Amino acid sequence: MSITSFAFLCSFAVVLALYYLIPKRIQWMFLLLVSILYFLTAGEPWLMLYPAAAITIVYAGALYIDGVKEPKRRKTALSLVVVFCLLLLIILKYCNFGIYTYNALAMRIFPGSSLLTTVQLPVPLGISFYTLALLGYLFDVYYEIGKPQRNFLKFALFGLYFPVIVSGPILRYRDMEDQLYASHKMDFKQVTYGLQRMVWGFFKKLVIAERLALIVGTVFGNYRSYAGLYIPLAAIGFAFQLYTDFSGGMDIVLGLSEALGIRVAENFRTPYFSRSIQEFWRRWHITLGEWLKDYLFYPLLRTATFGHLQEACKKRFGKKTGKKIATFVPMFLLWFAVGMWHGGAWKFIIGSGLLHWCYIVCGELLIPLWTKIKAFFRLGADSLFLKGWQQLRTFLLVCAGFVFFRAESFSEGCRMYGAMFSVWNPQILWDGSLLSLGLDAIEAGLAILALIVLLTVSLLQQKEGLRDRIARRNIVVRWVIWYALLFSVILFGYYGPEYSAAEFIYQGF
Repeated sequence: MSITSFAFLCSFAVVLALYYLIPKRIQWMFLLLVSILYFLTAGEPWLMLYPAAAITIVYAGALYIDGVKEPKRRKTALSLVVVFCLLLLIILKYCNFGIYTYNALAMRIFPGSSLLTTVQLPVPLGISFYTLALLGYLFDVYYEIGKPQRNFLKFALFGLYFPVIVSGPILRYRDMEDQLYASHKMDFKQVTYGLQRMVWGFFKKLVIAERLALIVGTVFGNYRSYAGLYIPLAAIGFAFQLYTDFSGGMDIVLGLSEALGIRVAENFRTPYFSRSIQEFWRRWHITLGEWLKDYLFYPLLRTATFGHLQEACKKRFGKKTGKKIATFVPMFLLWFAVGMWHGGAWKFIIGSGLLHWCYIVCGELLIPLWTKIKAFFRLGADSLFLKGWQQLRTFLLVCAGFVFFRAESFSEGCRMYGAMFSVWNPQILWDGSLLSLGLDAIEAGLAILALIVLLTVSLLQQKEGLRDRIARRNIVVRWVIWYALLFSVILFGYYGPEYSAAEFIYQGF
């Protein structure tokens, strides 16, 4: 059941009403029941066995680790549980990736050799999100950052909490424990704020993302006919489609949870205003970046292997430069993991992972050069020109990676780059050719107007939350703004029986 569907909204209205009518002490039990029902109705009911198995194993492993003091036994238990969860994830999500990679290498190295047959394994909803959330909890118990939850049903609620199953964010148990099991009284402001955020999410998803999807799909689906400038324009369009799709889903999820009195972590913070790739990833899919830093990157830095590498680099390149170069190795593994998380295909590993690693490495190595250039042109850190240039540069570099993300494969992405430079056709910007990509003049105008609204809201949010700003206005202004937004979704959104809104892009992750 898609969270943009009418059936889901009706179901949530009933859930919200019952949630505040039932005794407060059993609200968490009610949420667990709803979460189980949502999971059972979102796909094949038997797929519930996968998260149930992961939750049971992690629950038991955490209790064992907490009760054992011998380091070796604790580490063994941790390793077994992590291997179990990751094997489950790898087999279900990445089995065909391994088969495709093997077949491609076999055809090149040993022509005529027998190839492996791909398998179609059903994947449970949100497997990447609940797996990382559960493993984060386990690591926290192992490192004694937090205590284990001894009530199995309460822990099951953490693993199955239904708002975040579709597309995250990745939960941290220590942030959710007090909220999930607490009693929540009906708070009019909290509920209305949550519903307002949901409407904003629907605006992003149904009014902007679904329109841009038509243009993006036309070009990426037939790039041989739409070469030259069509491709970079489609890549920029996809950047906004992906952002409004993913962040729109986050707004719906966070608003829904806020209406229930439970605040989950923000996953976006106007990422396209970033001035560097590092900053972009601190503002895009925030919970994924923080999880990988805390549980992959920093532990790698503390290993003996890295210590030896760092000492060798210091002797070879000097203390400061050697230390920086040594971090590039665990950083490579980090970005490989980022790419793999997005999907089992080299287009994701390159476009969303290793390409960004290359950006960061080049940026670090070129710092002395950029420092000299800024000094030569007398550009201070607060220079508007410098800030604008850095934001534009970062955005275009991200869009360059999105070409691979959206292409059918990595090789198709490379061919699209070839097609991009095969012709020079700037006339498409003014001769009306862009109106042949799926949107007529009126629809294109609506998309542009909606993007202007998005940009305006994003700029206003840099200083203060928009809902707080609107809440200070008189009642007439408040209702006009929110009703205008609601009816823009109803009138201009792509939804309903004659149009099936696409599933959220990140739902499969």
